[in-house]
Amino acid sequence: MKKTLTMLMAATMLTVGSAAALAEGKPATIRAVGTWGSLTNYQKHEGPFWNEEISKASGGSIIGEIKPQTELGLKGFEIMRLVKNGVFDFAFGLPGYVAAENAIFEGGDLSSVTQDIATQRKVSEAYRPVLEKAFAETYNAKLMMLYPFPSQTLWCNGEVKGISDLKGKKIRVYSTTLGDFVEGAGGTSVTVPFAEVIPALEKGVVDCGITGTMSAYKAKWHQVATHAYTLRVGWGLAFGAMNMDKWNALSPEQQAVLEKEIAALTERMWQETATEDEVAIACITGGQCDIGEPGKMTLVEPSEEDLKIRDQIANDVILARWAERCGEDCANTWNETVGPLLGLTAKAK
Repeated sequence: MKKTLTMLMAATMLTVGSAAALAEGKPATIRAVGTWGSLTNYQKHEGPFWNEEISKASGGSIIGEIKPQTELGLKGFEIMRLVKNGVFDFAFGLPGYVAAENAIFEGGDLSSVTQDIATQRKVSEAYRPVLEKAFAETYNAKLMMLYPFPSQTLWCNGEVKGISDLKGKKIRVYSTTLGDFVEGAGGTSVTVPFAEVIPALEKGVVDCGITGTMSAYKAKWHQVATHAYTLRVGWGLAFGAMNMDKWNALSPEQQAVLEKEIAALTERMWQETATEDEVAIACITGGQCDIGEPGKMTLVEPSEEDLKIRDQIANDVILARWAERCGEDCANTWNETVGPLLGLTAKAK
């Protein structure tokens, strides 16, 4: 608590200083929090954007400073609360971090409902106005971007031949909607921090874990897990959001540059993620791997029957439970924005 209060006091002093600097035409400093420092999104995009690129693009009028949440020792759910309080100006994160505040944040990446990245992008664009309003009302934050991690699949320490083999297994999840999928498949959902998944798999705390394809490879899950079951159960859609007071303190010119550069960053991240699945799966299952040492996991691709069962779980469990959590008005908004794209309806049972 003492540390948090110190950070808040420091942030207040910096905010006052930043406002004065802007009034004098001096550079604005934006303090940001990234996702996982060991993963591609931070290493290739989030980190370089704030630490290097925005200063060059703005002619030095915006200075970025960023560290990943892993280096800062923060838990995901803390980050947007700290942005709201002005401790940080900008944060990257996942909807699972903020869904405890309001289930509406889950609606852009409900488990299993989108099967390809092109459709996921359409869903993200359709749902973005809903998220923009939710970020503003809940966190006094401006939603600046939505971008994906690679597709979310299952990595198991033990033989899995299909979706029926998930029954009775303890499976690591990081969001409620992924837990709905696991429970719909007959498994038990277990929340384990990303950094603790490998020992959890080793000790049998969990039998499988859900994460993105490249995330699993980069974190070396293949050193423990034996079977890569590539049933796509989500996209790991992420956000970038900025403290609204900080945004309003920027000059119109600074705002214009920041919006332009973040739009370009978003495009690069969507394009790269579209290629990462194939690369990561090859690397993790002993195929050609130009980015590191290949793993030796057994590749298990879902059958047509598996896909039908997944779709049934999406309809009967995932959408129904989410509609109940979020409420009738929230579900109706999803049905008006995202539903027509997917031919699905969220309705509590």
